[in-house]
Amino acid sequence: MKKEEKVKLIIQSLEKIYPHVSVPLDHNNTFTLLIAVLLSAQCTDKKVNEVSPSLFLLASTARDMDKLKEETIYSKIKQLGLARTKAKNIKNLSKILIKNYRGCVPNSYRDLEALPGVGHKTASVVISQGFGEPAFPVDTHIHRLAQRWGLSSGKNVKETEKDLKNIFPRKLWNKLHLQIIFYGREYCTARTCFGLTCHICKKLYPNRIKAIITIRA
Repeated sequence: MKKEEKVKLIIQSLEKIYPHVSVPLDHNNTFTLLIAVLLSAQCTDKKVNEVSPSLFLLASTARDMDKLKEETIYSKIKQLGLARTKAKNIKNLSKILIKNYRGCVPNSYRDLEALPGVGHKTASVVISQGFGEPAFPVDTHIHRLAQRWGLSSGKNVKETEKDLKNIFPRKLWNKLHLQIIFYGREYCTARTCFGLTCHICKKLYPNRIKAIITIRA
């Protein structure tokens, strides 16, 4: 199957399964989205959504967050992995947003990635889900499926992101990256399928018999 045919099949299949997608992390503005994505590192979205409301009840803006002590922030997120580091980063980035951006979240990769605890993936999510600009945040699910579907041989998420941006139409990026994540969580998980049993893998490679061992991000 040619790559163009693969792309068409994937888009059509995902659109049937997930015609409507919503942002998986609960938030009420770009600041709380930024914080929620930061909190999601090495944590599930479900757990972040359980923990974040108590923090956002105290502070849903950079100015309110800056008024909190680091220890107070930690007390609200201590159930999450790397909580100490995350609390410190949240406190520090809030100060930077107030000082340099009047308390607003910037909408450029350069400015976002300069904030404490904010990497390229986090910045991409904010650009996509917060500002509605075309972006293709790649997490472990997308990285895994891109290999199983023969779309990328990237050794890391940045290489995979570049490959997928070259393959899929720009206008679909924001919705498609969520559709792939949901599919990877539900049907083509890290511990199942291995490129052999889920609907899309079977359609793309009907004669495949050897399990695909993916390169971890």
